[in-house]
Amino acid sequence: MANELTNAPPNGKRKKLLTMLLAACGIAAIGYTVYWAAIARYKVETDNAYVQGNVVQITPQVAGTVVAIEADDTDYVKAGQLLVRLDPIDARVALDQAEAKLATAVREVRGVFNTNAALSADVATKEADLARRAPLVTTGAVSKEELSHLQTALTDARERLAQNQALIEGTSVETNPRVLVAAAQVRESYLAYKRSGITAPISGAVAKRNVQIGQRVQAGVPLMAVVPLDQVWVDANFKESQLEDLRIGQPVTLTADVYGGSQEYHGHVIGLGAGTGAAFSLLPAQNATGNWIKIVQRLPVRIALEPDELREHPLRVGLSMNVTVNVHDQSGRAVTDGSSNQPVVATTVFDELGKAADERVNRIVSANLGHKVALPTLN
Repeated sequence: MANELTNAPPNGKRKKLLTMLLAACGIAAIGYTVYWAAIARYKVETDNAYVQGNVVQITPQVAGTVVAIEADDTDYVKAGQLLVRLDPIDARVALDQAEAKLATAVREVRGVFNTNAALSADVATKEADLARRAPLVTTGAVSKEELSHLQTALTDARERLAQNQALIEGTSVETNPRVLVAAAQVRESYLAYKRSGITAPISGAVAKRNVQIGQRVQAGVPLMAVVPLDQVWVDANFKESQLEDLRIGQPVTLTADVYGGSQEYHGHVIGLGAGTGAAFSLLPAQNATGNWIKIVQRLPVRIALEPDELREHPLRVGLSMNVTVNVHDQSGRAVTDGSSNQPVVATTVFDELGKAADERVNRIVSANLGHKVALPTLN
């Protein structure tokens, strides 16, 4: 017993250790308070966030049999690149027939215009002949029967001229309805022929290919998808209790599990969802029951990412993200109050088909008309 009392540390040393421990705890508390007041209280975080993007479905615009598949899953394709080829033989035959009908229509309408001049000359001749012979009836040099025949012939000639003029009045050969109808059929056949080659409307990675060689496909059936990985965004699902300070335009720092915490992404809030995920689910929750239990709801917040960082470290749709929003700046809006004048996503790949169809029509009409023309288009 005496030895234990002898070996016990003196009270002064114990108090000193306790004092140092309390001081360390106090310093840590003060440091955390300063950190919270200066930084932490302006940060809202969630790990319930996922990469989203446009999944562009590739569908044929015409029916056909698949004869070649030019791109597979994971391939990167550029806008306008060929993805799938359908058998073009039937479309080629229909195009040849439409072009022949257009050439025939141009030549027939040219003949109508030429006939109109001949009919006008015939009417003028008969009018002059009648005017010359009408006074001779009184002298007996011309009989009344002969004069009657001349009048009937003039009436018939005027009717033929009127019918012919009705076909061409107010038009030229290239703007005549018959030519325009035939030209529209050429455009339709040409587009059907060119659409046997299915191209990518946008640049991106190929995914979900389910088309097979020899398969008979119908218009509108999905064959594969193209995902533009340079246009992805993040949907972060924040708890409703975290939404008070969120504003559009606030800066965001993100990390992706696929790259670890070493690679940071930067972006900004571009919009808050119009409702919670439960509100837009297939079976919305019905809480008007006696055993209701409150469940904290989450609201999707859309975050735009910096394009340069996406190019250096690409993300894939569906990847998990850790999101931290700096809510210090409260000058932004909580709800989007404007609309964009620009399309969200657009492509010009299909514009070239219409231009090529117009050029083909103009070339056929010009060749059969004898001089260069440009038919009116829908553009």
